[in-house]
Amino acid sequence: MSAKAVKSSKPSASKEPSAVTKLYLFAYNAGQVVGWSYILWQLANYYLLQGPEFRAKVTLWEYTRLAVIIFQNAAFVEILNASFGLVKSNPVVTGFQVFSRMMVVVGVVMATPTGKVSPGLPIALLAWAITEIIRYGYYALNIIKVVPHFVVFLRYTTFIALYPIGVTGELLCFWWAQSYARENSVWSVVMPNKWNATFSYFGFLWIVMLGYIPIFPQLYLHMFAQRRKILGGGSASCASPQKKGN
Repeated sequence: MSAKAVKSSKPSASKEPSAVTKLYLFAYNAGQVVGWSYILWQLANYYLLQGPEFRAKVTLWEYTRLAVIIFQNAAFVEILNASFGLVKSNPVVTGFQVFSRMMVVVGVVMATPTGKVSPGLPIALLAWAITEIIRYGYYALNIIKVVPHFVVFLRYTTFIALYPIGVTGELLCFWWAQSYARENSVWSVVMPNKWNATFSYFGFLWIVMLGYIPIFPQLYLHMFAQRRKILGGGSASCASPQKKGN
């Protein structure tokens, strides 16, 4: 067999997802766009349309918690999608991003009364909502191969400001939570006990907070690398669906 014949018989580098997979991914991403758009509307309504009397009776967390719990924790599906090869995301990078936010929602805000009233909560929710509307919208449009250039530009540009803003909000939530955990032995296990083990929720919060120092710069620089690849690569802007750094 000639070299030319061998070359022509090679399978394509990327396998096209099945119609069912595309439908599932489109539905998931479109659903997330709707969910985070609703959360963004809730934020605008809470701070811009409602009066101080309303805000005195209802906290931001009480107003947004159901939607935030549903749509933020639904991001866990992204790790499964990447792990099973349904999308071309890096499962490790995706895991760090998803678990950091799930930790804020479940392990900080839901777990402590101070996390619920932290000034970091509206900051984080605003950054998350704008980021996710753009990100999931980009993924959904990419699946049907209709991605306007301005959407690509927003996807790989808005993170420059929104990622640091979001991380600032997240760390403020952690800070408010650790102050409560320091004064109250919540979610901790002390000796002696039948498991012969100990766990400090206060210490765990600090470990996660300090973990942002080495991890966030790597994720942030990873997005800059993706930006150069997509926006600086001409035809690369037509990359295959969800080939990204989350």
